[in-house]
Amino acid sequence: MVPKIRRGSRTHGVLAYLFGPGKRDEHTDPHLVGSWDGFAPDPGRDASPDPDPKVTLARLAAALDLRVTQAGTAAPAQHVWHCSVRTDPGDRILSDAEWSTVSRRLVQATGLAPDGDPDGCRWVAVRHAEDHIHIVATMVRGDLRRPRMNYDFKKAQAECRRIEKEMGLRQLKPGDGTAAKSPTSAERFKAERTGRTETPRETLREAVRQALAGAATEAEFFTRLRDKGVRVKLRDAPSGDVIGYSVALPGDRNRDGAPVWFPGSTLAPDLSLPKIRRRLADAPGDDPATPEAGAGGKQWSPPARGRRTATGIAERAVVVLDSNRDDEAAAQLVGMGELLDAVAQTSPAAARAELAAAARSFERATRSHTRAEQADTRALRSAARGIIRAGGALGRGEDGGTTAMLLSTLVLVAVAAARWHSARGHAQQAEASRQSAQHLRAAYRQAAAAPMKTLRSQGRALPEAKRRSYEITIRAALAHRLTHAGAETQHDAIAATLAQAEQAGHDPKTLLQQAVDMRELDSAEDVNDVLVWRLRRLAGLPAHPGNTAQRPKAGTGRAPVSAQRAGVPTAPLAAPDPRNRPPRR
Repeated sequence: MVPKIRRGSRTHGVLAYLFGPGKRDEHTDPHLVGSWDGFAPDPGRDASPDPDPKVTLARLAAALDLRVTQAGTAAPAQHVWHCSVRTDPGDRILSDAEWSTVSRRLVQATGLAPDGDPDGCRWVAVRHAEDHIHIVATMVRGDLRRPRMNYDFKKAQAECRRIEKEMGLRQLKPGDGTAAKSPTSAERFKAERTGRTETPRETLREAVRQALAGAATEAEFFTRLRDKGVRVKLRDAPSGDVIGYSVALPGDRNRDGAPVWFPGSTLAPDLSLPKIRRRLADAPGDDPATPEAGAGGKQWSPPARGRRTATGIAERAVVVLDSNRDDEAAAQLVGMGELLDAVAQTSPAAARAELAAAARSFERATRSHTRAEQADTRALRSAARGIIRAGGALGRGEDGGTTAMLLSTLVLVAVAAARWHSARGHAQQAEASRQSAQHLRAAYRQAAAAPMKTLRSQGRALPEAKRRSYEITIRAALAHRLTHAGAETQHDAIAATLAQAEQAGHDPKTLLQQAVDMRELDSAEDVNDVLVWRLRRLAGLPAHPGNTAQRPKAGTGRAPVSAQRAGVPTAPLAAPDPRNRPPRR
């Protein structure tokens, strides 16, 4: 149940709209479901012998404005309090009597008409749709004083949470005032009329976030915005210094034909220019840390290198989120938001929709009242910058494998963020983190399907003695996590990775124990997948398993003896793909 509160100065105008057809004839059967005394005139259901809705509407407006008129100049200029209350689309339809109860409880909770107070403000509740009502009140009491309306929105929200629980409705999470502003009804209607899937406010918010991901300077941030096709207008002080900015979408104009500008602070609280400058103070370097050395490392593409680097940095962020350093944790969440935006922009098309949804959800998790001004986010911002500069990943080979490796870690980051927010009572942020984790899991399953299938096949192809040896090692390391018989069939990918790590010179038992001890595994949806990616990073193995085995010598059709002895599975030679032939000279 969502309350939205506005204030105005024209009682008759608000009522005329509520009892009218609406902007698109969406109002059906408008009528009162509650009023200050239960006897207010109802323009929708006037039972007089010769009803005239316009006359009844004027009587109702005059009755609501009576005390405003009596107070004269002492009345507030914005004397109309207008609150719409809407149920969730999945909720049951409330009766008029239930909506009457809702309206009465809200005017009591906000201080407009306290229970048992004969001098409470006058109000009415209008219903013209199944899923919501509008409460209109005039803010002058019977003793001609103004009501105490401090924190009316928070009080209305808190009362809605209680009503949801008592009436069996979907229980929403309480807010803390750090959420981005939602699109208005007018913005949503305009988007529908113009064929947009989302409002310009939402499109611009995402564009600004993406332009900020890994940006090193203010000039680079604005250049990226313009490169995305966004119109940018800077606001200068008399000294010539830039003190603010506004953005607009090309083609989005008001009734006068002028562009509709949105200042950054109205898109989200953390997108004002001063707050962006504070974030840019942690300028990322152009050369992020080099990924782990290993076989084939020099041949990794820039997108693959960037993702391997980001994976290690994201793992360190999980450690911080599990600590008690709140300022550091809050900063890591901001940096993780940038990293997610970078990954969403550059990942393969198959996973891009889920990653974009994950980034949009996590955006809410990056803002809370926990301060992060003094914390260092340069590592995460550098990782985001490296991913942006490397360009798009193809989704095949090492690019696809490292995308899956990174997403596996980002799922754990989102879960850790949900835990961190829940422990501090940040309900909306915790829920946003959980939603982000769901989208990341879906994206991971898409990205990991091919490399994990290959690894499982390679594990099953190992010689029986090798398989048995690795299975004993795996079961010893995961003794407390094997809960059912036949679990060995789930360890084929780990066994293949251990075989490849052993061939590279690592001790399988030591390496596996190191991977298990890196951090807890209880939050992992699939322990085997998590361990595979940890092992491949620790051993410096390419993320794409097809890159690990040595290729057979030309014309032999067989792998080198060293590879066979090490137990590394080999695949039969495939016919050459004509698309991969070198260009003709």
